[in-house]
Amino acid sequence: MTDQDAAGLMPSPRDVHARPRTPDTGSGLPWIDPDLRFAIRQAEAERPVATPVTTGAEFEAIRELRTSYLATLPSIDDMRRGGRIEAVEFDVPVAAGTAPAVLLRPAGTDGPLPVIFATANGGKVIQSVAVGMSGTELDWVERLKVAMFIVSGRAGPEHPHPAQVEDSYAGLTWMAERAVELGLDLDRLVLYGKSGGGGVAAATALYSRDHGGPAARHQLLIYPMLDDRERHVSSRFEGVLWDRRSNRTGWRAILGEAAGGPDVSAYAAAGRATELAGLPASYLEVGSADVFRDETLDYAARLGESGVPTEVHVWAGGLHAFELVNPQSSIAKQALGVRTDYLERALRPSFSTAR
Repeated sequence: MTDQDAAGLMPSPRDVHARPRTPDTGSGLPWIDPDLRFAIRQAEAERPVATPVTTGAEFEAIRELRTSYLATLPSIDDMRRGGRIEAVEFDVPVAAGTAPAVLLRPAGTDGPLPVIFATANGGKVIQSVAVGMSGTELDWVERLKVAMFIVSGRAGPEHPHPAQVEDSYAGLTWMAERAVELGLDLDRLVLYGKSGGGGVAAATALYSRDHGGPAARHQLLIYPMLDDRERHVSSRFEGVLWDRRSNRTGWRAILGEAAGGPDVSAYAAAGRATELAGLPASYLEVGSADVFRDETLDYAARLGESGVPTEVHVWAGGLHAFELVNPQSSIAKQALGVRTDYLERALRPSFSTAR
């Protein structure tokens, strides 16, 4: 991984729109929803954008990215929403110390609640329980009366694979062992993750199945980071937010020179898994302008072929993390509505996927 790779984690919005749109061959820029183009231009005008790093090591470039990104995330107190949500922090024992975790639940609720186990990870290189958190997840806790247990495992490049899946699985088993004490209903357990965290959630489902761990009822994988091999057209997109170069940087951070080679475990890159039977019912979602589009569709198709109840949505013109880029856009509102509808159905005791 080079300094240029590390600097490329988030291409400049200026670069995104300076390039002419080309056919969707993966070598150019795919079509992007106009509402998202506007949001990117506005963000560019309101804050400095990343510039190429010409000095220092690649790790330092990643640390700079972390510092700027972490400053934008909600605090634990923000998550409490003025007391409407209870937030309790934990340090979950993992192989090399502890991993931060937080349990969110609607204030004043009694009895066991359905629980979303969320894996928080940004591009394999950012560790925080707030990664990917937005008002949507907090709305779920309040409106759907669901608990959310968020674990953020160690991140690369300091902590390569298998740290991410091992920490996530440790958090899942730790939570499950204390379900009664924490007031959680494991019969309505949902695995949830976005982007790098979506990849970790998918890997955790595989790992838990293979090791006799807690069995989730559903997994929600939102624009998940599943495959390091760049086998598909969309994996070669350049100039979009989180593009080919960004993706290589993230994978190399946890796999080193093994990234893209023949010896990578499915517990690192779930898209490599060949046996998907026995996994939870699955909801997958991605934008058509996302580098993860094709690997998400491939994984969804193979889940269905393996007998796993599977729902998949591709949002035309959607960038990576488009609902965070512009939450007020029509595409974001529609996607969040569909996502919430699926979760609401998944949490019903009557929503059985047994055949």
